[in-house]
Amino acid sequence: MIDRRFLLASVAGLFGLTAFRWLRGSPAQAAGKFEIEKTDAEWRAQLTPQQYEILRKQGTERPWSSPLLKEHRKGIFACAGCDLPLFSSDTKFESGTGWPSFYQPLENAVGTTEDRTFGMVRTEVHCRRCGGHLGHVFDDGPKPTGLRYCMDGFALVFHPAAPSAT
Repeated sequence: MIDRRFLLASVAGLFGLTAFRWLRGSPAQAAGKFEIEKTDAEWRAQLTPQQYEILRKQGTERPWSSPLLKEHRKGIFACAGCDLPLFSSDTKFESGTGWPSFYQPLENAVGTTEDRTFGMVRTEVHCRRCGGHLGHVFDDGPKPTGLRYCMDGFALVFHPAAPSAT
């Protein structure tokens, strides 16, 4: 005969697992086709493991871990997957969150999708050319847009501006 406590513990465990999966949701997937499409194996060969986890699996780096957080030179922040220019250094600001933050992307640089992971609704930001996950956008940023593009630094590469001839 099955022990009643064992049966109750099993049912509770299944319920807990189901609740965890519901709260976690599924990773946000950028909809549609992209100019640059590669197989999973091609992305793995091109990207570092950390870049792959962020750009292709919608992961997140630890806060304060990206060297780009402290990048203050003039230049362009581009997608680490396809090198599309995404943000100008002129729109970068210190948000205090531990991730590089910008108040505006370059024109025609990013796309957004609804992200329902972890039991909440957020707006996921992806590269419009390769679909790589970049981070999320929130409405608590500075003027003039009031937006905070909270980007994973390992999803980006920085290209410093050429020195000006004086």
